[in-house]
Amino acid sequence: MSDGRLASPGAEAGEDDLDRSLRPRTLDAFVGQDSVRAQLGIFLEAARQRGEALDHVLLAGPPGLGKTSLAVILAAEMGVEITVTSGPVIERKGDLAAILTALGPRDVLFIDEIHRLNRAVEEVLYPAMEDFQLDVVLGQGPSARTLRLDLPRFTLVGATTRSGLLTTPLRDRFGVVQRLDYYGPGDLATIVRRSARVLDVDLDEAGAAAIAARSRGTPRIANRLLKRVRDVAQVRGQAVVGRDVAEDALALLEVDALGLDDLDRKILRRLAETFEGRPIGLGTLADAVGESPDTIEDVYEPYLLQAGLLARTPRGRVATPRAYRHLGLAAPRRSPEQGALFGAEEDPVT
Repeated sequence: MSDGRLASPGAEAGEDDLDRSLRPRTLDAFVGQDSVRAQLGIFLEAARQRGEALDHVLLAGPPGLGKTSLAVILAAEMGVEITVTSGPVIERKGDLAAILTALGPRDVLFIDEIHRLNRAVEEVLYPAMEDFQLDVVLGQGPSARTLRLDLPRFTLVGATTRSGLLTTPLRDRFGVVQRLDYYGPGDLATIVRRSARVLDVDLDEAGAAAIAARSRGTPRIANRLLKRVRDVAQVRGQAVVGRDVAEDALALLEVDALGLDDLDRKILRRLAETFEGRPIGLGTLADAVGESPDTIEDVYEPYLLQAGLLARTPRGRVATPRAYRHLGLAAPRRSPEQGALFGAEEDPVT
């Protein structure tokens, strides 16, 4: 029997295709990260002139800044194929061996969240990255022997949101290390306008600026907000998305003027109200908001720190004076643990 429910897998695939269509396809079309683009452009051109594989590249930075897009662009600029996987997916040495032996000359292997690779699997990468050879163990016990296979010269592009968790031997084998930073409002507005053209959304300059200002410095969030603003404007019959339309839609989505969503504000309110400004450990904070510590640390904390709304002290996390002002709360008097966060002129809590 055929009904509308059977179309949902295709709808999900269509959404994935749409997300991919919003990604830039060339280095020139990639907006922002000027220093990263300039350096990668030189390394790409040098590799093309020599007819060699691009050196291994490590891309670090918070989620949603374009690490995957850059990996795809590097492969396209080199005119080679790309194989995409992630650290947690590669569970055994044999899984990685199968991927490596399937690569062609100068191909790109992209490993997302590379810091989450199994340590035994990671060790297989060392000779592969350095000598382009793969050690295969044949047999077991005393009769086991090692066979070394030659691999084509390939490019490993690793992406990580937590570069501090990478082991030194792995990090040292990357010839190019680039860190991506949060985007400014101008670059985000450019990205939103480009995505609006792809989505056939009539978005004016003010509307693009309103969405960009609430995108937490992250293109992925900017594109997600644009799609949701488009939905609200379509249902309400608003043909042009201007500032008022965008701000009304974002208010409906509970995204405030600083780009904070409900969980962001919940984190800050727990620190400011529930714990009354006392420094709180990551595990306690995660339990208080009902989220995993890794999600708090990897997804929410980086922007809250960047925006000056949260601070890490030796004894734990605290909300900053700016967070109190944003929430409309009175900041507590300074405690010894909070140091100069609340101003040296204030008396410590007794």
